[in-house]
Amino acid sequence: MVFPSKYNYIFFGLLLTLLTSCATYYQKNYQLQNYIVSGDFNAAEKLLNKDTKSEKGINRVLFYMNQGMVNFTLGNYEKSNYYLNKADLYNEDYKSGYGNEALALISNPMVKPYKPEDFENVMVHYYKSLNYLMLQNYEEALVECRRVNIILQQLNDKYKKTKNKYSNDAFAHNLMGMIYDASGDKNNAFIAYRNAYEAYENSYSKLFNVKTPDQLKKDLVRTAYQSGLEQEYSNFSNLFNLEYNPESEPDGSLVFLWMNGFGPVKSEWSINFINSGYNDGWITFANEEYGLNFPIYIGNRKKNEQSAFRNLSFVRIAFPKYIEREPVYKQASVRIDSLHFNLELSQDINAIAFQSLQDRMVRELANGIARLVTKKALEQIANSENKNLGSVISIINAITEKADTRNWQSLPYSIYYSRIPLKEGKNKIELEIGQGQQKEKLEFNIKKGEDIFFTYHQLESYKLD
Repeated sequence: MVFPSKYNYIFFGLLLTLLTSCATYYQKNYQLQNYIVSGDFNAAEKLLNKDTKSEKGINRVLFYMNQGMVNFTLGNYEKSNYYLNKADLYNEDYKSGYGNEALALISNPMVKPYKPEDFENVMVHYYKSLNYLMLQNYEEALVECRRVNIILQQLNDKYKKTKNKYSNDAFAHNLMGMIYDASGDKNNAFIAYRNAYEAYENSYSKLFNVKTPDQLKKDLVRTAYQSGLEQEYSNFSNLFNLEYNPESEPDGSLVFLWMNGFGPVKSEWSINFINSGYNDGWITFANEEYGLNFPIYIGNRKKNEQSAFRNLSFVRIAFPKYIEREPVYKQASVRIDSLHFNLELSQDINAIAFQSLQDRMVRELANGIARLVTKKALEQIANSENKNLGSVISIINAITEKADTRNWQSLPYSIYYSRIPLKEGKNKIELEIGQGQQKEKLEFNIKKGEDIFFTYHQLESYKLD
């Protein structure tokens, strides 16, 4: 029996649709990222504004997040939050279905609406908080900081096994403390700083090699004193060997946030699993190198299906991996008059990304293997019944077994900060980047008793091979 040609057209039409949609996304994203890394954010915004299809398609949350980041950088803070609110709503409403689960069983995750990585979800609220800070809306900025750790907890609660190790964001606590500080609420500032200190000590220093910033220690001691918390002041003052002198309090301060480089990009890698045998309705696929094995129950399937599963000798599963984009500069400092302030590492987004994906891989590998084994078994069944059909499915399986390599590529690699004392009125400072390779003069005007925030994104990163 000859396989009807019209089915060939259907399958190849489906295949062409899948490949075309993937290619279109990567072409558009490549052009967008070129504008961003080169610092041409006006061109990036124009490109995004013209891309009306992406705003409605399966990559719309990436469109929203990129619009949010680009408009933040351009100083369009309200417009940035307009898109970030859309991304936030998308993340809240995301469901794994959208009518694509059945298709994903025989194709790959790229056909589904993009589901942001957990840390990407969190970074939406980081940028929303910064937007509100720039708009001097401290109350809403605090709301977004709180939501960071609320969302991390909610995300982790749904994972029964292999929970995220990134479950408490130290920098969000720290930023919350800075905002309370700027609003004059020293007691809540102290509480937030203390939470940040505990998160750095108990989590960040071990997971991401990010130690408690010295600036945080100074702020913790200062706000304990300003809140009248004598015991806490004594404890932290002795612990850090720091004293606070209220007479040395400046007229105001500048919280300088230095966002360095760009976060990692996703690529693809594959891992082989060998059929290690059948027992009592279960077939097991294992990888000795990584010490992994996954049993799949097939006892409730038809005999021909069970036979197809048992005849599989091995499968190769594709999974995303991150490729680091190392920043050109590893340090920066701020000079004002004769004073020099090092900007300290407070958030390593690159390390968080790698850890988050590793945790997700362990959780989802079993589902990935089940999906791939099912595809291969269906291929064998189709081939035994009709060689033409089997050939078509084999081609589709071979080409579409790809990992989802979409990600939010415009995020910074890391965030550094320091608190710079300022005098009332005009203040001239100099940002020194690296070992003084770059210098930039900046000017700030403050009122007495005022704290202001400033962000600077250092774009230079080494190009990927």
